[in-house]
Amino acid sequence: MRWLIRSIFYLVVGFIGLSLALVLLFKVVPVPVTATMVADGNGIAKEWTALANIDRDMVRAVIAAEDGKFCTHDGFDREAIENAIRRNAEGGRIRGGSTISQQTAKNVFLWQGGGYFRKGLEAWITVLIEQIWGKRRIMEVYLNVAETGIGTYGVEAGARRYFGKSAGDLTPLQAARMAAALPLPKERSVKNPRGWLARHGNSISRRIGIVARDGLDACVYQ
Repeated sequence: MRWLIRSIFYLVVGFIGLSLALVLLFKVVPVPVTATMVADGNGIAKEWTALANIDRDMVRAVIAAEDGKFCTHDGFDREAIENAIRRNAEGGRIRGGSTISQQTAKNVFLWQGGGYFRKGLEAWITVLIEQIWGKRRIMEVYLNVAETGIGTYGVEAGARRYFGKSAGDLTPLQAARMAAALPLPKERSVKNPRGWLARHGNSISRRIGIVARDGLDACVYQ
């Protein structure tokens, strides 16, 4: 029993130390690769791009589409989490309650898929990156590691694939269409969306103006 307790203790301490070291490293160093990229059998197309070289409308688009409270929460949108739990209990289709911070923690340090164990690790790392990286770095990393298409990662590679231009030159509608596809990038069309997806992209494009008007992206540019 003592051996088991000691082993668990060392594992926990080792994980805490390793996660802290990696968070500190990636505060200043571009993330070279993630577990999701390695597991992707379609290859990896990516190009790390500083946030200063990404159009602000792209930032506003992902906030509008994924996390409207990005600048005001501490990494967790408790209302969204409660709604997801309630809808799960009711048997309805769950809309993810994860924030951009949580998605970044998962994408960079963990693996895809659910489970309480992974969620627990995700919560710990989310706290770390919120405290150590801050909002600007979280957004920069998110926009560089998020899957934007089949074998495509980051908005720079996505913009070049779909529109033949840099992520710094996107129009609001183009940024909105990329944001609309983020939850299911292998299944949702960016260039030629139809039906609900086209309407969703147009809605995000309109909400970009609201994000700008209300300063919902201000924390990224302080």
